Amino acid sequence: MATLSFEKKVQKFIEEEQLVEAGDRLLIACSGGVDSMGLLHFFLHFQKIWEIDLYVAHVDHMLRGEVSYEDRLFVERFCQEKNLPIFSTSIPIPEILKKEGGNAQAVCRRERYAYFAEMMKQHKINKLVTAHHADDQLETMLMALTRSGSVGGFKGISSKRTFAAGTIIRPFLTVTKEEIRKYLEGQGGTFREDASNLKDDYTRNRFRHHIVPLLKKENPQVAVHAFQLSQSLQQDDEYLNELALSRFPFVVEKAGDGFILHIQRLQKEPLALQRRIILILLNYLYRFSDDKGFSICSKILELCKSQEGNAMIHLPDQYIANRSYDIITFFKYRASKADDSIQTVEIGEWNVFNGFRLYIGKISDETANFQQNATASYYFNSDSIAFPLKVRNRKEGDRIHLKGMHEAKRLSRLFIDEKIPLIERDDWPILVDSKDEILAVVGIRANHRFSKAKRMNDDMVMIIQKVFNNK
Repeated sequence: MATLSFEKKVQKFIEEEQLVEAGDRLLIACSGGVDSMGLLHFFLHFQKIWEIDLYVAHVDHMLRGEVSYEDRLFVERFCQEKNLPIFSTSIPIPEILKKEGGNAQAVCRRERYAYFAEMMKQHKINKLVTAHHADDQLETMLMALTRSGSVGGFKGISSKRTFAAGTIIRPFLTVTKEEIRKYLEGQGGTFREDASNLKDDYTRNRFRHHIVPLLKKENPQVAVHAFQLSQSLQQDDEYLNELALSRFPFVVEKAGDGFILHIQRLQKEPLALQRRIILILLNYLYRFSDDKGFSICSKILELCKSQEGNAMIHLPDQYIANRSYDIITFFKYRASKADDSIQTVEIGEWNVFNGFRLYIGKISDETANFQQNATASYYFNSDSIAFPLKVRNRKEGDRIHLKGMHEAKRLSRLFIDEKIPLIERDDWPILVDSKDEILAVVGIRANHRFSKAKRMNDDMVMIIQKVFNNK
């Protein structure tokens, strides 16, 4: 009766989560321990019912000498008896650790899953099956709680996710280790004990040996409760992430190689969506761990609340978040460009410079037509300008002489006054004459030699059009 109850429980979970379909080719990751042997027995029972193909993979990490090799032989013999295709290998983890260093568990996992991925590719297997169970879920959630307070970490292990060219599924998350053990015994199955699981060398083992038993004394169902909580958190988080993704374009816009976040629009969203919108943005900038993402998100939310007109925070990997009034620009720091970006302005022709079309030529009926669609146009006298004209990026100390001002204005101050995002300033087109005098910050202001109204001696016109689809 206990066996039937176990199988029904797992079967129900598989159907609810849509983990297995007819025609699937499953690769069972089997160490030879009680969990994976229980998994193997379960799928052997349902193989014909579900019309699936079964394959088994075993990796000997060579950390326990002859004992771990005997684990490999144990799994191979079982598969031969059951006429199951078995892929097994021995990977010299001690040699890899000696050469690379690093965490032994992390290296084992990397090499093991790389082997699984290769077998799936070679044999056109679409799903990898692991024996993670409710106790594993409880341990994972507790370890996440000690590292940080992020929802992402506390969601625990998911029932399925993409892996290699297919999917990894975990059908035993709904049952405990004790239930698996009883099920395997009821099937007359045997398994191998891994002595390393008894040591406290690894974080998970310390939780397993000392923390979890205390919780189970309080309530033997604590692992089941952890599974139920993780399911609720995963479902809620998935829904909220979908909402955040739908709101993202209304709050954040692409700007060159970076992004602009509109603070007031963000603050109108519920706080749960604010955090997720920022995490989506950070994912566009770079990959990060969930712990780091939560920390960065908090810093950005504080920047949004800042009372200063301008403020800046440095993010990992040389990224900068710069607040300017009601926007925050995100960009990667880069050194100032060399002057090889200088371009000559062709007179009497349209020139395109980083988001603007610029025409400079003699006043005529043709230029009058051009002006109808202009963002701005200015008149000037050709004798007052030193040709040829060029467009370059801004330089340190740049100033422009504006009409009505006694002193030249610093471009850095002009950009601030015009609320130009920091991310766009280094690439903004600056029009200069042959003496490198700044004639115009294109699309923003022209110097004192230019006029928006035609004067008696003006014989030339500068026409500017904004190109909206350049970003």
